[in-house]
Amino acid sequence: MTLIITIAYLSVLGCAIFVLLRWPRLKCTGTHPVGILTLVALLFTAGLDMGLIMLPLTEFPVYEADPAFAFTNALAIEFGMWGPLVWLMYFVTTFYFVALEPRLRIFEIPLVKWLYNLTVIATCAFTCYLFMINLPAYAPDLPSWGVWALGIGVIAFSVVSSGNFYIMKWLAIVSTYGFGMLAFTALFVVAFAYSGVGFGNFFGNIGLLLDYFVHLHRFATPIADYHEFYLFWWFSWSLMIGQFVARYVGGLETWQLAGAMVVLPVIPLGAWFCVLYIYHQHALVIPGWLNWFMIFVGVVFVVNSLDSLIRLYSANLGWSRDIVGSRVYYPLHFTLQLLLVIAFFFTPFEIQWVGLAVVAIYAITYVVMVTRAAQFPAAREPAD
Repeated sequence: MTLIITIAYLSVLGCAIFVLLRWPRLKCTGTHPVGILTLVALLFTAGLDMGLIMLPLTEFPVYEADPAFAFTNALAIEFGMWGPLVWLMYFVTTFYFVALEPRLRIFEIPLVKWLYNLTVIATCAFTCYLFMINLPAYAPDLPSWGVWALGIGVIAFSVVSSGNFYIMKWLAIVSTYGFGMLAFTALFVVAFAYSGVGFGNFFGNIGLLLDYFVHLHRFATPIADYHEFYLFWWFSWSLMIGQFVARYVGGLETWQLAGAMVVLPVIPLGAWFCVLYIYHQHALVIPGWLNWFMIFVGVVFVVNSLDSLIRLYSANLGWSRDIVGSRVYYPLHFTLQLLLVIAFFFTPFEIQWVGLAVVAIYAITYVVMVTRAAQFPAAREPAD
């Protein structure tokens, strides 16, 4: 498994370099172009889930205790798990779907099409499963039936949202601003509600976070089993995020697309991790009202992730609301997602299996691309 994910991840990073050198000025336009701020909001909320809100405070101690991560601080490790190399992978897949797939049509090959969409369906359910298993850490008084009730409600609302792009778009925008408000509120509380802890800690943590770039090369291959899990997790997301975001690219040149997808999302990510690290450093207890605010933002992120993925695979498989009608669409996708969440809870099914399937799709795509290289766009040719 380690060798497979290492080769796969390095090949994708190599593809990113190749794309930027080969087509730096190629104009990329999706089928439903939007402005760059809306594009980044859709990317940010579709490409992230509740893990961004709920996992860091539980992971900082893990990284400090594991000798494999001793080469830097826990904040830099956390940033590396979610940082620029991950978003660079999303950039590669977005470029492929907006500039190359319309010519090559590899994902219309039946084997690739069905295998790919099965991974989308499974990853969608894993997002909800991950939310449910981590929720008790932030809401310990919530009974198990309450976790299931909230999880079922998230699935139901996500299915409804997926059938209406207007709702999905505004949820993405609102959740992006909500995340910004959460980060600012958490910092304000730390700076003024707790004596001895101020804004200086935040700026000091920025310096700790920047140590990630000193050790950037270490994050290109699995550092430990937990990092390997993250790589499989991101691989399982990469193709579907690329296809989803590609629809909304609004005439950006390749280098601009890379900047928008790699640089812009990691700025709020880094700021958020720096804020949370203050809580970890000083063993601060998150106030109850702020804790519930975090859960609320996490729920919205889960909904944003689920609705974009449901909308994606339903369109790919001809199961969209426009085709099957509302009476079939809503119960079909609700039942499918609920059954898969149950499978993650009560069977040996793991996200690493989905990641392996996605790696196989990458391998098939590479082989087909080599045989169809003549169909690639010219270096300065506008994308279709």
